[in-house]
Amino acid sequence: MAVFEQDSYYQAIFAGLALTEETVRGVTFEECRFENCTFISCKFEACRFLGTKFDGCVLSAVVPMNSRFDEATFKNCKVMGIDWTRTTETRKLQFTGSQITYCNFRFLALPGLKMEKCEVKDADFIEAKLKGASFARSDLEKSRFFKTDLSGADFRDAVNYSIDPGTNTLKKAKFSLPEAIALLESLDIIIE
Repeated sequence: MAVFEQDSYYQAIFAGLALTEETVRGVTFEECRFENCTFISCKFEACRFLGTKFDGCVLSAVVPMNSRFDEATFKNCKVMGIDWTRTTETRKLQFTGSQITYCNFRFLALPGLKMEKCEVKDADFIEAKLKGASFARSDLEKSRFFKTDLSGADFRDAVNYSIDPGTNTLKKAKFSLPEAIALLESLDIIIE
C-alpha cells in the first residue's frame, strides 16, 4: 500500500512518519509540513516540494530523483548524504539549526541559499553559484569550495571554512574576525 494515497497535498501536516527504503513517486506537497519524520534511503521520484517545511526531521541517503524543491525549509533537521544535483529544480533552500553532512550541491545555481546556525560538514559546493548565500554562524568543517561564486555571501561568525580567494569569487562577501584569517591559508605566508 502506498504511504501517500493522493497525488497532491496542500497544507497537510505529516507528523512522526518513519519511512525506510520507500519510493514516493509523482506526489506534490504544497505548503505542507513534515514534523519529526524520518526518511532513510528513500527515493522521491518526480515529486514537488513547494513551500514545504521540514521540522525536526531526519533525511538520510534520500534520492531526490527528478524532484523539485522550491522554497523548502529545514529547521533542526539532520540532512545526510543527499545528492541535490539529482533534482530537476532547487530554489531558495533554507536550513536553520540543522546538521548537513556529506551532501552534494556541486554545479547548482542556488542564489540566496541559507544555511544558518548549521553544521555543514563534508558538503560539496564545487562550481556552485551561491550569490547572496548565508552561512552565518555555521560550522563548515571539511566542506569544499572551488570555482564557487560566493558574491555577497555571508560568512559572519561561521567557523572552520577553507576558502581559497584565488579560486573562488568572493566579491562583497562578508566575513568576521578572527576566522577570516583562514582566507590567507592559500597564500602560504607566515603570520605572527
